[in-house]
Amino acid sequence: MKKHNIYNLVLAFLLLFIGVGCQDFLTEESVTDITADSYISDEVGHEALVKSCYPAYREIINQYRLALSGTDIFQASGWNDKAVGDGPVFDQYDAARFNSSMGELAAFWDLLYQEIGRTNSAIERAEGIEYSDPAKKAARVSEAKFLRALSYFYLVQTWGDVPMPLIETVTPDKNVIKIPAAEVYTQILKDLTEAEAALPATPSEYGRVTKGAAQFLLSRVYLTRGWNFNNSLGGSAADYTAALSWADKVIAAYPLVPQYNTLFPKRTTNPLTQYTGGQNAVNSEVVFAVQFNEDVLTNANEISSQPGNHYHSIFPGNGELVGNSGRSPDYNRHLNKNIPTIASYRLFDPQQDSRYIHNFLDVIYALIDVQDYAYSYDDENLKVSYAKGDTVAFWRPWNNPASGADLGIDQGGTKNYSVMNLEDQINGTPISRLKAGAPSMWKFWEPNIEYGDGYGTFDFALFRSAEAYLMAAEAIVKGASGGALGSAENYCNKVIDRAVGVGVDPMCAKYPEDHTSMETVSYRATSANISIDLILDERARELMGEFNRWFDLKRTGKLIERTEKMNLWTKNNGSLDTHHLLRPIPQHEIDRSDPTIANNDGY
Repeated sequence: MKKHNIYNLVLAFLLLFIGVGCQDFLTEESVTDITADSYISDEVGHEALVKSCYPAYREIINQYRLALSGTDIFQASGWNDKAVGDGPVFDQYDAARFNSSMGELAAFWDLLYQEIGRTNSAIERAEGIEYSDPAKKAARVSEAKFLRALSYFYLVQTWGDVPMPLIETVTPDKNVIKIPAAEVYTQILKDLTEAEAALPATPSEYGRVTKGAAQFLLSRVYLTRGWNFNNSLGGSAADYTAALSWADKVIAAYPLVPQYNTLFPKRTTNPLTQYTGGQNAVNSEVVFAVQFNEDVLTNANEISSQPGNHYHSIFPGNGELVGNSGRSPDYNRHLNKNIPTIASYRLFDPQQDSRYIHNFLDVIYALIDVQDYAYSYDDENLKVSYAKGDTVAFWRPWNNPASGADLGIDQGGTKNYSVMNLEDQINGTPISRLKAGAPSMWKFWEPNIEYGDGYGTFDFALFRSAEAYLMAAEAIVKGASGGALGSAENYCNKVIDRAVGVGVDPMCAKYPEDHTSMETVSYRATSANISIDLILDERARELMGEFNRWFDLKRTGKLIERTEKMNLWTKNNGSLDTHHLLRPIPQHEIDRSDPTIANNDGY
């Protein structure tokens, strides 16, 4: 039998026993003599078990609405200032819909506990297995401890007090006991400290957890505990010092790459001249990535139901305008699920910040010749023709609107393509047939993917050292000292320097939430302006869409303030309040527990 088929058998067997919850099991007829006990009894079997712990994170990061929507920089739909009525539930936080029945919450809960079940098995079964190299065994156990710690970290941030099984589950048990969040943090830090001591600095196989990954997560966990949400985490000022120390270790070991755009799939902005070479996600800055390549360690077709990376498709896009070539790989499909708020768009200096240039697509090109296209809604005689490669639509930067001759012909200008100023994009009223709303969020675009449900193979960077600089800055603002780079602004400016150039003074909207204001302010950090809000602004620019925003805002106590100010659905008719800082426990978990597990306050 091929080895990957054995992985499938073992994983299928394990999933019967290591998922959380208490649902009844069907009587099944055995079709093989292979069992978990018989296979996971030596080094080969345990290696397969540890490998099976990795692919779950493909599906965990697919629960992106829990990390992105309902924040200051992403909303689920509607890029306009008239966001009223029954809008997206994650943005409006209304009691009638934001409750325990939400499918995304159930999926996140189940995926994390399934992962914990696998890692518990890997940790516990290692005790009776002899490896030819004891250091290799210690590393494998540490990989499982890291993945368990990461799963509990997402759980405790999302729900607070949660069940905390630490041994392999082999029989159903309806008795579900919530453990205080402070104890969960203690266990997370124990796992990570032990893992960091035994993990290698360089992985034996690309994609495995390393010492640096444990150090990065230690920094983030200490930083989060230091904020001590609701005085429930056992945090203290010493946590900020620890967070800074661990961040410095990551910064020293994982240098920033020179250019931001090289962290993401290689592509051009024009599909007609699209990059066709190989894609390689390996670089000095990425500390830990969710793998989507074809390596057997995380091959989706082998041991995961998530077939590949589709972050290229879950943000807004406008490729299907006039001159498109049908449903093709040229622009692929954008699902418009995570709309950058108007405020987040105005946090950038469009002329100087390379992240704006990479993240937002400002031009759409004709991919085929078009003759006599009826361009205007109001004038049927106003027709235009496009040759393949001509500009069809152009989004002007928020701080440089077009006027006069630079406008489209439908607005009295000379351009025979759609020219969209910020105001045109916001009001939602098309002037020409090419008006297409907000600009494409292009950050994760991977070229040459089949239209629709085509998936990419580019790895998703979950941890990278640019964030370690910003965690260090945050720790210093909260009172830590002794950092290798000195002041908080020094750490923050290292990230800004890469984006705009050393010494360049980038300007963003002074009031990003007010799209009528054109007043600007520098976002270079100084001793006078460094603050949690400035760091959160920089995290928004640097880490946009990287599965972290809700957790950042919750950690820093800024979720309500910033979301009510910048997310128009929340601002205009949302119900966001303090009880939303914890999510409701999924209804199916409440239903299958005995005695019934208590929900979080307010739900």
